[in-house]
Amino acid sequence: MDQAYENLLTRRSCRKYDEKKQVPEETLDKIILAGEYAPTGMGLQSPIIVALTDPESVAELEKLNSAAGGRPGGRPFYGAPTVLVVFGDPDSRFCLDDGNLVIGNLLNAANALGVDSCYIWRARETFATAEGKALMARWGVPEKYVGVGNVILGYGLEGGKRPAAPRKAGYVIKVK
Repeated sequence: MDQAYENLLTRRSCRKYDEKKQVPEETLDKIILAGEYAPTGMGLQSPIIVALTDPESVAELEKLNSAAGGRPGGRPFYGAPTVLVVFGDPDSRFCLDDGNLVIGNLLNAANALGVDSCYIWRARETFATAEGKALMARWGVPEKYVGVGNVILGYGLEGGKRPAAPRKAGYVIKVK
């Protein structure tokens, strides 16, 4: 239990990756399985995870994500060789909540397995575009689904992670 708790306290976002060092498939499968076991509203298990490991697909998605963020040509995936895209079912009232619980599990599982990660936003905007919808169709994601977020994975380079910021005052209010 102490190790699981320590994992939750030590996970940090990484923003500088070794582009040539791919996450081994067995490790990636374990990370994805943790995402599949995230809690979902009413146990519906409605999110979908798409795993991208080929450089062309990662680059194509990164280009769309960068444009959706108003910074065409940017590198929002920081050189990470793997991207997990989480989609939610908009017919579920738990759509974004369930997707973000999946993402939390993916991030924490990656840390527990020695893989660096970062949550990258703009999935909703990316997959609302014609190009994003075309990717969804190519990947077999139902058209009605919406992008919740992207989890980039890989092995960080020196300086890729910052230390934790001190916790802010007033973060917790205890009512007794």
